This record gives sequence, structure tokens and C-alpha cells, in this order.
Amino acid sequence: MLLILVAYLGGVLTILSPCILPVLPFVFARSDRPFVRSGLPILIGMAVTFTAIASLAAIGGGWIVQANYFGRLAALVLMAIFGVTLLLPHLADRLTRPLVAVGAHLSRRTSSENESASFASSLLLGAATGLLWAPCAGPILGLLLTGAALNGASLSTSLLLLSYAAGAATSLAVALLVGGRVFAAMKRSLGAGEWIRRGLGVAVFAGVVMIALGLDTGLLTRVSVAGTNGIEQGLLDQLTPAKPAAPTMSADSTIMAAATEPQQPVLPIEGDLPPLAGAVAWLNSPPLTAQGLKGHVVLVDFWTYSCINCLRSLPYVEAWAQKYRDQGLIVIGVHAPEFAFERNSDNVRAAIKKFGIDYPVAIDNHYAIWRGFNNEYWPADYFIDAQGHIRYHQFGEGGYGASERVIQELLREAGDKAVPTGIVAVTGGGIEEAADVADIASPETYIGTERATDFVSPGGAVPDQPHDYTAPAALALNQWALAGNWRVGAEDAVLDQPGGGITFRFHARDLNLVLGPARNGKPVRFQVLIDGHAPGSDRGADIDAAGNGTVTAQRLYQLVRLTGPVADHVFSIRFLDPGVDAYAFTFG
Repeated sequence: MLLILVAYLGGVLTILSPCILPVLPFVFARSDRPFVRSGLPILIGMAVTFTAIASLAAIGGGWIVQANYFGRLAALVLMAIFGVTLLLPHLADRLTRPLVAVGAHLSRRTSSENESASFASSLLLGAATGLLWAPCAGPILGLLLTGAALNGASLSTSLLLLSYAAGAATSLAVALLVGGRVFAAMKRSLGAGEWIRRGLGVAVFAGVVMIALGLDTGLLTRVSVAGTNGIEQGLLDQLTPAKPAAPTMSADSTIMAAATEPQQPVLPIEGDLPPLAGAVAWLNSPPLTAQGLKGHVVLVDFWTYSCINCLRSLPYVEAWAQKYRDQGLIVIGVHAPEFAFERNSDNVRAAIKKFGIDYPVAIDNHYAIWRGFNNEYWPADYFIDAQGHIRYHQFGEGGYGASERVIQELLREAGDKAVPTGIVAVTGGGIEEAADVADIASPETYIGTERATDFVSPGGAVPDQPHDYTAPAALALNQWALAGNWRVGAEDAVLDQPGGGITFRFHARDLNLVLGPARNGKPVRFQVLIDGHAPGSDRGADIDAAGNGTVTAQRLYQLVRLTGPVADHVFSIRFLDPGVDAYAFTFG
């Protein structure tokens, strides 16, 4: 109930943000009509459409983004017709009738000369407006969309999004009622109804042009988020309890390393092993069940194959699986995807083969097992005793000695008298080598607009359309920029023309970049420079000394491994072919 209230209040705050401006002309164009028969159905249509689109976008993946793109185009056409009716109702009637029968019918009903606008036509206009609505992704909406993506389709997910939409509709309703009275007073005192109608028509057309050019999600969002994010974050801080000081991060976090490693792990019962149902496939094993695992000590490892933190932990998990297999330890990898391409089971199979994983792996594309554990992190390890109780957990890299001692203790509790002692000595090579944690000053950095930070190409990102970007002459630490013609989406950026690149000023021993080839599978050649020079001995595992490499699969590419002292460096990559997908930088 508390989260529903927070969602509703977050929606109410949307009216304070300039990024709601593109929607306002369509709402206020009917401010002189009866609220119950005109304004109310518009707001209902907006709220329902927004809730449906937001739910599908958070849960359904990239395909719904394309569906919403065409829906926005249809809505823009509908709103342009509506604007014509406000400016030139008689001309609009003649122009639209032979082209769009439905649009003409709607135009006649929405004409200012029609005394009684129908509930149905207003509802349709509201639904179309909902397709155009792109609220600012402040902390509250970000929390809701992240939860929807990780928790899957459910009544609670839709209810939270509907609460947010209802909050926005409430504030718009108040503004609409006030605006209606103001407009009525102006018409009575000045006889300005015709000019008001034409002014609204101009405002509607301006809104259509603004949305078509992407200004609603670009310029207005950048202008507005600073103003409302502080209010929303303060609201969250007031209405939600404080989190513990132990390492915790957001719901889609990867964690680099544990802060401390207890010498004598405490093993209380933290819960029971939940059902392992819901995986779309099992690799290296038939499906396993919680009931069938009774009598065995179990380690459940949540990972995803492009997560550098997971890959650096992987050698330890594999070593434990081998060392304690004869004592009855069962290791289960749960692959929960972070990016859309990680839902492809063939990609996961290739990663399992590459890293030599031979223990069971559940493909948890719908986060069913993830939700069963109430998990929030990559990587995350859960240790289960022979009675099926969760006795210990480890979030993030590190804590390997404590984790292995937990395995030994749980095996002894299960009755094994010959549990091997000592701690495995693991030296991961290549991309699996442990990070130089003491000298990392660069954070994981996402390229898609949904989570991007420190992007400094002039003009900022232009979402979901081709745009020519340039890189500044100089970058501060952890700033990055695009160069060339890119299409920047919520999750990634796609290069539309050859010769484009990315520049990043970083401070770490290793630099990795998650990349994918062109959508048709064609490889993409690239060249890496460090401070303007070929990397030489500082090359990563996926390039040669001259900096040349090729993107052949959707995965994490190690591009830099410094051999000398760690310092600030400028990394640049130029792609010789079009079509590359760029997702995120990670460091080690």
C-alpha cells in the first residue's frame, strides 16, 4: 500500500515538470467542454494507455518499443488532424474525409462547432495522447519500471503503474478544471472564443512537431529532471525505511566486491530454498526441484554472461563444484539476463561452452527463480543446507574464503566426515582475472538513455532516431562521448554509418565494453587507441597490439589491460563497419 501511495504522489509531481508540456495542448484543447463528458474521458484514456504501454515496455523487451514507435506515429497523425479541426474545421472536414474515414469522423466530433463532444471520441483522443506521453524518468518512475522488469507481469505491477498514471491524471484534472474556468471567463468578457480555439490549434501543432522531432524526450527531459528528481527522491526517503549500511545497490545492480570477509561465518536460517520452477530451459541437467535436492548441500549462483563481476567470480564457483562434488555439493547456475540479447539461449550455451561450465544452469529469462529468492544482485550466491534451508549468502565479488568455509561446514552438518580442508587457490586468466580493486576510479557506465551517465557529446542524446554526434576536444575523468551517426535507444546505441566511435576518459587497469555485431549478424571491424596511440602491450584479450579487433558475437570484449602503473587515460574506439550495438563499459 505504501508503494502505491508513493507511485500516486510521483505521478502528481509530473505536472511540475516541463516534460509534460507536449501533452498539455491536447488536454487543454477541450478545457471549455463539460469535464465529465470531455475532460475526464481524455484523462482516463491517457492513464490506461500509458499503463498498458509502460507495463509492456518494462516486461516485454525490445519488440514493444518498436510497436510503441508505430503507435506514436499513428497518434501524431491523429493529433495533427485534431489540430486542423481547431484551426480550419471546414477545410479539415473536406481534406480528411477521403483519406482517413475514422479521422474525419473524429474531426467532425471534435470540431468546436459541435455542441456535445461524445464520451467515446474523447476517450479515443485520450488514448492517442497516452501514446505520446513520455513522463520524466525520475526516481519514482525508475523504481516502478525496474521492479516491473525484474518482477514480471503481475497485477501489482500494473496497479503500481496505474497509480502513477492516476496521480498524473489527477494533477492534470485540477489544471483542466481551473483552465476551463479561465477560458470561460475570457470568452464571456472578451468574446475571444475563436482566437482561443485557433491558439489551441497552433499549440496542438507545436506539440505534434515537438514530439515528432524527439524534443519531448530529449530537451525537455534534460531541462526538467533536475527540478523534480530532488522532490521525488525526498519523497522516497521520507516514506521508505532506511536501508542497512551493508553493501546494497539498486535492483539491477552488479556488485564489484564485498566490503569485508568474516573469518567465522554465522549460519542462521535465512529462509527455505524456493521452488526452482519457471526457467525456460535447463542446460547440463534435467530440471531440478527443491524437493529433489533435499539431502544435498546446494550452492545457487545468480549470474549473467556479459557481467564482468560475474565472470571474475566464475572460476571460484567452478573450482568449488569440482572440489566438493564427491561430498555431495550441487552447484546450480541461474542465468538471469541483464540485456535483451542475454535472453537468447544459444548465446548462453556458447558462453557456457567458452567458460567450461559443466554444472546445471537454469535459463531464468522471466526472473521466476530470481523472484523466488527475492534476489537483487549480479553476482549473488546462496548456500543451502541438506534440509533445504538457506544458511548464508554472498552478494558481489569477494568473500571467497568465507564462502568456501560455509560449504565445508554445511557438508559436515550433512554428515560427511571427510570434507576437504583448505581454500582453493584460483588464478583466473584473461577476462576472469581478479580486478585491481584498489586502483579503480571508473564506474560501470551504460550507453543507453535509460541508465546513461556522464555523456558529454554536445546537445546530449537524441533518443530513438539517427543523429550525428561529435566528441569534445577534452574529457574529464569518466566522461564519454559518441562520434558519428548513431541511433541511441533505452538499452544501447547502434551505429548507422561506418567510421563512428566512442571516447572515454577512464582510470582502471582494465577496460571492457559490451558489444554486439550488426543486426543481420555481419561482423563489425574496429580499432582501439589509448591516448591516441596503438595499445601495444596494453592491449586487451580481444584486440591485437595495433588495436584491431572484430565484433562477432553479443558479449563483453576486453579491450584494455594496462601493464604499467594505473593512471588516467583516454580510450577511443572507431568502428570501420556500420551496425555495431554498444551497451556498457565495465572496468577492473
